[in-house]
Amino acid sequence: MAQRTTSIALALPGLLLAMLLAALDQTAMAPALPEIAGDLGGLEQMPTVVTAYLVAATAVMPLVGRLGDRYGRKPLIQAAVLLFVVGALMAATATTLPGFVTARVVQGLGGGGLMIGAQAIVGEIVSPRERGRYLGLFGAVYVVAAVGGPLLGGVVVDHLSWRWIFAVHPPLGLVTLVALSLTLRLPRPEGRPPVDYAGAAALAATVVGVVLTADRLARPDAYPAWALPALPAGTVVVLGLWAVTAMLARDPVLPPRLLRERAFALPVAVSFLVGFGLFGTLTYVPAYAQVSLGTTATRAGLLVTAMMAGALVSTVVSGRLITRTGRYRGYPIAGTAVAAIGLTLLGVFGAGLIGAGLGTGALTALLVLVGLGIGLVMQVVMLAAQNAVDHADLGAATSAVLFLRQVGASVGVAVVGALITRSFDARVPEGVGDPRALSPEAIAALPEPTRGLVESAFGSAVPSALLAMAPLLGLAFLLTLAFPALPLRTTAHTALDKESR
Repeated sequence: MAQRTTSIALALPGLLLAMLLAALDQTAMAPALPEIAGDLGGLEQMPTVVTAYLVAATAVMPLVGRLGDRYGRKPLIQAAVLLFVVGALMAATATTLPGFVTARVVQGLGGGGLMIGAQAIVGEIVSPRERGRYLGLFGAVYVVAAVGGPLLGGVVVDHLSWRWIFAVHPPLGLVTLVALSLTLRLPRPEGRPPVDYAGAAALAATVVGVVLTADRLARPDAYPAWALPALPAGTVVVLGLWAVTAMLARDPVLPPRLLRERAFALPVAVSFLVGFGLFGTLTYVPAYAQVSLGTTATRAGLLVTAMMAGALVSTVVSGRLITRTGRYRGYPIAGTAVAAIGLTLLGVFGAGLIGAGLGTGALTALLVLVGLGIGLVMQVVMLAAQNAVDHADLGAATSAVLFLRQVGASVGVAVVGALITRSFDARVPEGVGDPRALSPEAIAALPEPTRGLVESAFGSAVPSALLAMAPLLGLAFLLTLAFPALPLRTTAHTALDKESR
């Protein structure tokens, strides 16, 4: 037992750095999104900037999960680090929107590998019952990202250029790669059935089709007329191809039999709904604070920090209680309820349906409440899904949870962004040019009373979208009520020792 504890302790730093690398990118980008979008084409480009990364990360997840099951997880996570850093360098030097989007796609491919690799390795070397004691460390990584990322992004935007946000990735990536190479020791998988590449490609194409279809429905003017029937039809076709490959493949990239197990399918469904209703919406909160409340990018970034601080508290507390009691079912029930209430209050007060609107203090408090809910859900649904499957399906289970969460977030960003843009266009006063090309700086430079009207228009558009997404978290709450209470395993899939490679 002492040898095993030492081995896990040696392996954790590299895994924590890999988590930090992916998480820091997401949080640092949040306060910079309005500046990046404005520099490359206007506020209407925010959904494009966000979904480029999310779609790429999502599309690659099932393949990376299955490749890890077959060929080992260490070389894949090392490759993900390299790809992520290359994408960051491309993003820092991009001068056009297509160039930046391409860079974010490359970085997203690496980010998807990092998320899957780190979570699957943790699931392999730490038993579900023991994992609660490590949730504090995992939570600390996200706190560092939540505190450092928004501050980094905000300070860089306020005092330098958004391009410098990506300067932190190469040195951090190098340290991560060295740590993983020197400390991570995993046994090589035995038996390598052929990987279902056709199924992985079909799932990736389905993700792209779903996001484009959602964006087309919300932004009809941005697409030609033929896209409305063609996009959903093409999405159905590639989804059907995945179903065929799943039936014919010897080892499907996402086995349908797993989805028939309630202990696995329900956490995956909740992960999708939380990604759609929550993460897709909260992406726009920093922009709301900058435009509507007049905060700086740095202060807007601190709002994300407040939310993640709430998530850390509930993650650590719930993790320790799960380790002590072996019970986990109640936490996602409470978490989805709290997050749904928080998101509803953000929408109601932000839209002025009750009171005079949201101030910075009230916005911060409600984001902390949402964060408390997030911390009770996200790690626990992953724990529940991994606990419900055998070792051979660990990568597939891990990728399914993150895959559906990212699908939800990708579609949510596209839908919510389009709803905000449409609502903003309808409310903005005449005579300010193209409202979709506005940036926070351009809005601040408008004369009064036009500036106040534009800020009010954007300030009404974002809370309306928040309120529209709240019912999805209510549905997630109902699904958590049906979670089965399986006993948590007390042994890990892999015991690290000196013979592991």
